[in-house]
Order: sequence, then structure tokens, then C-alpha cells
Amino acid sequence: MKRNLIVAAVAVFLFGACKSNTSHNHQHEHSEAVEHHDHSHHNHNHQESTEHHHHEHEGEHLEHHDHSEHNHSNHEHAHQEAAEHHHEHSETGGDIILSPEKAAAAGVVAKTVQPEEFSQIIQVSGRIEPSQNSEKSIVANVAGIVQFSRPLTAGTQVSAGTPLLSISAEKLQDGSPVERARIAYQAATEEYERAKRLIEDRIISEKDFNAIRERYENASLTYQAVSNSGTDNCASVTSPSTGYIKNILVREGDYVTVGQTIATIAQDDVLYLIADIPERYYGYMNKISSANFSTTYSDAIYRLGTMNGKKVSYSRALETGSGYASMTFSFSNDGSVVPGSYARIYLIAEPKPNTITVPMEALIEEQGLYFVFLKMCEESYTKRQVKTGASDGSVIEILDGVHAGDNVVVQGAYHVKLASTSSSLPAHSHSH
Repeated sequence: MKRNLIVAAVAVFLFGACKSNTSHNHQHEHSEAVEHHDHSHHNHNHQESTEHHHHEHEGEHLEHHDHSEHNHSNHEHAHQEAAEHHHEHSETGGDIILSPEKAAAAGVVAKTVQPEEFSQIIQVSGRIEPSQNSEKSIVANVAGIVQFSRPLTAGTQVSAGTPLLSISAEKLQDGSPVERARIAYQAATEEYERAKRLIEDRIISEKDFNAIRERYENASLTYQAVSNSGTDNCASVTSPSTGYIKNILVREGDYVTVGQTIATIAQDDVLYLIADIPERYYGYMNKISSANFSTTYSDAIYRLGTMNGKKVSYSRALETGSGYASMTFSFSNDGSVVPGSYARIYLIAEPKPNTITVPMEALIEEQGLYFVFLKMCEESYTKRQVKTGASDGSVIEILDGVHAGDNVVVQGAYHVKLASTSSSLPAHSHSH
């Protein structure tokens, strides 16, 4: 009996210790893993509750862990999409907002482009020269000392008949300059009349006849100048045509002889455009019909088609040692083109149908690439990269990037570019 009581007491002690330890461990684990879980309201076997909630906690923990991984994956995916969207926006330019009022104030003009005929262009260099027929030489009509009637420099505009200088003729023993000029003119006239009869009978050569005619013309010029000068020992020299003084070959006080060139008068109403064409384009020479050009001192584009321009000639062979051939055009000058200047020339060859073109000012260059701006709606624009082709100096061929029906900004593209800097999307940022 006593022995049985001792065994029972030991059993009770061991069971209490086990229960206390199990409860302590279970509560400790739950306090670390799930602090909000309350066991006080459960009315069931503790061991089953412990096992039940332990497995439930593990499930919740695993489920929570999987959910976290899922959210992290979704976040990375969203971040990647945002980065791709931002990259795409950077390439295409995105929407650029510019109100109609600001666009009008900045001179922004858009135009719907359509295919049209465009002529093949060959860009070369060249120069502008006076027409050969437009230059006239001023010669001394008597021998004597030069005295300028007015200050003369290269480029001075003169009119036909304007007095330029006078020549103080030499005093001679056999009479005044007027008398001597009259006698020389009379003798030259008689010789010339006789030569005309002799050349008809082929008694004298063509060369001799031309020399006699030249002496007659010089004598006539001298006599007219001296007789109209108003004095016996001073001859007046006037401009033979309207134009400008190209060069002056004498100075005040120089002595000149009869027939000596004093200056050159050039007329700038008709000029020559001379293009230097590389050898590789020689096969196009007979296909070129006209040209546009610009000068080094101006951005203006001149079109020979609106300046009475025409092709005069082109060389049939390359210049020795240069590898270039020349082509000459004539055109009427309105006074804005300076003879003697260098030019960028755009030779116009065969026309090319169904070509998309935009004005040169529609292009924006960035790091060697070219872009245009398209007007998408009333106040929205977008940037478009294009591939360019040939140019005629005022418009340029678009090979890719712009299509028929696109509304392209043809004026004020720079102002749209400025507006695009304030319309760019901000870079994506994420704070963890």
C-alpha cells in the first residue's frame, strides 16, 4: 500500500513537470513566431491544440513567405516595365506639349507632306564671275598725264557717259592736240576706205585689213574725245556703260599713251555661275539642266529657274591635272549677288517622282542623327528620327521616318525642341 502511494506520487510529479515544460516551450515558440495568437480562449486538449496551432503557424509562416517572394517578383516586373517604358519614351521623344498660342507666337508651322517630283541633286563648289560681254575696257584716247575727275575705287558704281578722268595732252610743235587728232583721224579714215575696196578684190590679207581698221577706230575715238573736251590740250574720259569699276590700272599723275587700258567697267546685271564638277559625275553632265546656289556671305538660296538662268556650256574634257570639269550658267542679277564670290552649287539633274521631302529648316541634328517633329494634334508633338537623302539646297529628300500624310513641323522646329525639354518624363525612382 505504502509502495503504491509512492509510485503514484512520482507519476503525478513527472506528469506535472512534463505539462509545465510543454506549455512553456509552446508559449515561448508562439511568442517568437506569432505574438498576436492567444491560447486562452481555446477549450480543447492542450496537446492537440499545440500540434494544431504549431502546424497552422508553420502554414501561415510558409504562406507569408511565399507571398513575400511573389510581391518581390511583381515589383521587379513592374520596375522592368517602367524602365522599358522610360527607355522607349527616350527614343521616340514621347508627347511634347505646346499650346497653340505659344506655337503661333514662336512661328511654328506644320504641313502635311505628300509625295512629289524631286530632281536628283549633285552638290559641288564653284564661283560667280561677270559675263564676258559685260566687261568693257576704258582706254586712253590721247597721250598725256592722268587726272581723276572723282575718287575712283574698285566697286564704284558708274553710269554710261559719267566723266571719270581727264588726260592733259602733250603740247606739240605741229599744232594743238585737237588739230593733230583731226589730221590723224582724217588719214586713218582714208586708209580704211581704201582697205575696204582692196579686201573685196583680195589684194590685201584679212590680217592687214584688221590692223588698218583698228588704227581707224583708235583715231576716231581720240578725235571725238579731244574735240568734245572743251579745251585744246585736255581730253575727258567717260564711262562707256553702266556698271561698276572692276579694276583701275593707273594712278593719279601717270603718263599714258593712246590706246592704253586705264580701267575696266563690269556690268553686274548678267553674271556667270561656273561649277567645278568632279570626275565621278562627268556622266551626268548632259543630264543637268539647271542649278541652285548659295554664297559664302549669305544663307539665301538662289534658284536659276527664277533668275532667267540657262546652261551656257560645259567642258568636253577634264582640266589637265585637276580631275574636274566645268559647267557654266548665265543668270540675271538683281544686285544681291556679288561677282567674284565663291558659291555652293546644287546641280539639278533628272527628276525623281513620288519623293517625300521636307524643308531644310525642318531638320534638327543631334550627335550626327537627324530628327523632325510631327504635329499629332492641336497641342501635341512628337519627335521622329529620319534618314535623309539628296538636297537641292532648300528641301531635302527623306528616305525613311516620314510618310505621306504626316503633319511635319516645317517652320519653328527649334522652338518645338525647346518645348520638348520641359515635356520629358522624369526618370523612374524606387525607395526601399
